[in-house]
Amino acid sequence: MRNYLQIIDKYYPQENELKRILLVHSRKVADKALDIANRHPELPLDKEFLEEAAMLHDLGIFRTDAAGIHCYGTEPYICHGSIGAAILREEGWPEHALVCERHTGAGLSLKQIEEQNLPVPHRDLMPVSLEEQVICFADKFFSKTRPEEEKTVERALKSLAKFGPEGVARFEEWMRRFG
Repeated sequence: MRNYLQIIDKYYPQENELKRILLVHSRKVADKALDIANRHPELPLDKEFLEEAAMLHDLGIFRTDAAGIHCYGTEPYICHGSIGAAILREEGWPEHALVCERHTGAGLSLKQIEEQNLPVPHRDLMPVSLEEQVICFADKFFSKTRPEEEKTVERALKSLAKFGPEGVARFEEWMRRFG
């Protein structure tokens, strides 16, 4: 297993509330993703990758402007996946970078990005691999404003609705497959 904590420590060198939020949220997402893998041995999921990528999926939040979770950067919060992906590519973790850029909402299609004029790369940012899908699904159950608390399915669906019906439909399909 590669040491994902070294990457986190490099970009979050100080012990502070933002790092605590990131670590608690990411650990919850990783644990849920690993639980799915354990409950679905029929799925060829790479558990080591699931843990690493889940722990790194929100790496880019520190560069965003989201004071409610102690982020005092300049970029819009929706850009955190693209920011994290760029960092991980520079660090030599390209597969993990894909998880970063594809986990927002339940994935974002080029059509959604263009219709909503979102400040993210204008290409499909949809989870492709099973691992990407499982992490994206698991992430919907945990917010960073209340990182210790797991959302209900209903609350997860409500938070996805703002991205449009495509994400809701994908999440419902993942519920049937992974839930």
